[in-house]
Amino acid sequence: MLACCRSATTVGIDAFQVEVEVDLNHGLPRYFLVGLPDRAIHESRDRIESALRQCHQSFPRGRIIVNLAPVDLPKVGSSFDLPIAIGLLAADRKISTERLDQTLFAGELSLDGRLRPVKGVLSMAQLAKDRGHRWLVVPEANGAEASAVDGICVLPCPNLGSVLDWVNGRPLAALPHPPKESARGKQAESYPDFRDVAGQESVKRALEVAAAGGHNVLMVGPPGSGKTMMARRLPGILPPMSREEAVETTQIHSVAGRMPPGVSLLADRPFRSPHHTVTDVSLVGGSRIPIPGEISLANHGILFLDELPEFRRRTLDLLRQPMEDGYVEISRARYRVQYPSRVMLVASMNPSPQGGWPGGDQTGVTDAEMRKYLSRISGPLMDRIDMHVEVTAVEYEELKGGVGVESSTEIRSRVIQARQKQVLRFQGVPGIYCNAQMNRKELRAHTRRTPDAESRLGEAMKKNNLSARAYDRILKMARTVADLDGKDRISKSHIYEAIRYRVLDRSDWWSL
Repeated sequence: MLACCRSATTVGIDAFQVEVEVDLNHGLPRYFLVGLPDRAIHESRDRIESALRQCHQSFPRGRIIVNLAPVDLPKVGSSFDLPIAIGLLAADRKISTERLDQTLFAGELSLDGRLRPVKGVLSMAQLAKDRGHRWLVVPEANGAEASAVDGICVLPCPNLGSVLDWVNGRPLAALPHPPKESARGKQAESYPDFRDVAGQESVKRALEVAAAGGHNVLMVGPPGSGKTMMARRLPGILPPMSREEAVETTQIHSVAGRMPPGVSLLADRPFRSPHHTVTDVSLVGGSRIPIPGEISLANHGILFLDELPEFRRRTLDLLRQPMEDGYVEISRARYRVQYPSRVMLVASMNPSPQGGWPGGDQTGVTDAEMRKYLSRISGPLMDRIDMHVEVTAVEYEELKGGVGVESSTEIRSRVIQARQKQVLRFQGVPGIYCNAQMNRKELRAHTRRTPDAESRLGEAMKKNNLSARAYDRILKMARTVADLDGKDRISKSHIYEAIRYRVLDRSDWWSL
């Protein structure tokens, strides 16, 4: 007998429907699995046989062909255990087939019949809704994640036995969908507070501008000046994610298998801090079966690279295209995948190989040594970093006080107000959520300047021989400074502050 049920596989963060066709005929016992399955799917037979035995069912006898269609789409992962088991029993006429046409199944089977969680369930739930399926059967641990999608009845099951009971007509409680606004992130008070940082008010202002516009920022300062301390406090002043941002970020973490149990949507912006020994694949994604890298796991959040020159230059240069385009593209012989990578890059570095500032108390640092040290970061990558901020050592009097002027909550309130202006500004423009993501068209439309501001910008371009990309970065930062100031038009003071955040554009900055 021929039976069919439906499942799904993920390519990138998108899910594609897979028809699990099972043909059971008389003949010598043979089992064929076709349709580009990976090794995990090839090994499913033994898991399925053991799980069926625990449910008082027997593995069908005869010549069995299991086809995963479409055959040209690679299938990966263990989520096909459950649909193959259902298809085998349907072909053997052991269960009812009445509900199979309206159901999408996904789940990994353990040897005792329990259902283990699988990757990519949020994308599968969206696919089930788009394809008009009535039910989605998933492991119990994936239920909360699947319920984030409206318009589909989610049936979280603890084991294969409960799935068989439901297929045969017995009732099974569906998981209610959480309200759309129910996803709550951490309160700003639960993050490390900027009030703990003594002094560094100019750097805090720069980080406020970066958070308000989603700008990439590089902090340059000697060891112990507080660069890492301030970077780790940045999540506490970022605005909450919109639902669209939360869904996209959750899809990435779901296909990577990094979803916390019992969570429907990630509400907090990610903060990823890979070590400088990170490999190319770990940073940008890839491998034989493509997986998201750190830059995609930080989507709509922060990617923090501490001690930037310690990373391999080749590895850092892989960030150039994702930072510019907002996605990572990985090509394979049979398919191509894209992972979103709209991140706020935050990096830190020492001003010299010895750690201190050249020219002052620092001795023995030549121009040649400085150029060699700075050459570890390519010019094109540096061009993609909007803000360069000097971080000097904190004076004793400021350290003695031990308390900053403003808390993260106060700074965050201004950041949220600025981001709200940007949400209204880019309403209806797909893929743009903040000033840093503006393209040339948006830049021309939303950066009206006063004559004085235009004159000041022209002087800076000629004096520092700035590139066209640096010109764009300055305008984007000036737009953010104006948003924080509550102004619609960019003035000279806004341009001046934006130029101050491009300190590395001065070729002699290390000797000042």
